[in-house]
Amino acid sequence: MTSWDYETPYREHVRRLIDSHDGENEAMAAAVGGEFAAVGAIERDLLVQWGLRDDAYLVDVGCGSGRLAQPLDQGGFAGRYLGTDVVPELLAHARKSIDRPDWRFELADGLAIPEADEQVDMVAFFSVFTHLLHEHSYVYLREARRVLKPGGRVVFSFLEFAVAGHWPVFDARAEGGQWAAGSLDMFMSRDAIGAWAEHLDLRVLALERGDTAHIPLSHPVVFDDGTVVEGTGALGQSVCVLEKP
Repeated sequence: MTSWDYETPYREHVRRLIDSHDGENEAMAAAVGGEFAAVGAIERDLLVQWGLRDDAYLVDVGCGSGRLAQPLDQGGFAGRYLGTDVVPELLAHARKSIDRPDWRFELADGLAIPEADEQVDMVAFFSVFTHLLHEHSYVYLREARRVLKPGGRVVFSFLEFAVAGHWPVFDARAEGGQWAAGSLDMFMSRDAIGAWAEHLDLRVLALERGDTAHIPLSHPVVFDDGTVVEGTGALGQSVCVLEKP
């Protein structure tokens, strides 16, 4: 299960970005794929749409350099927060930039979530399952179910072939043979999600395409090129919401 090294390529990638950028903030934004502020704001509004309360306990798996944590903090989220990641430099930046001593930022230990059973209201996986083998994603979902309270929810993003905008990611991998480099851009089918949910006793509440605006935005979102999105937005990746009975 753990023979595929999914940690080293991302740690090396982040270190290359740090070496090639003049400023830490620029490197940390690039490390999570760019559009740091815009995507973080949309992620926050997506979680609010699916029930994130101000007093909730949120686990942010693959929290990176704080793309989701920053808008949560700036928006006054007063609940408990645990962010995990495999890259120490990203966690250090998030911890420093958020400056919330009551929030936890912890280095991931394999595919485990460092929390006891039935303590958490919501678990988010943004751009996590896109970089893992399917078996790893399934194990992470099993972990999420373990730590969730009854009625708790999982929100995750994924790539799917049905969304035209996702195809270039797959095509570039196929043409360049980049799978040999150790990192992944993994696609997920909806029937697989349904099967996983059934085996884990999770209810599928929503499956939303990445190219369809479905997230009510609390504020206008400004992208790096100056584009402003108001009203409703999309994450780019598709979105699944699961609930523990």
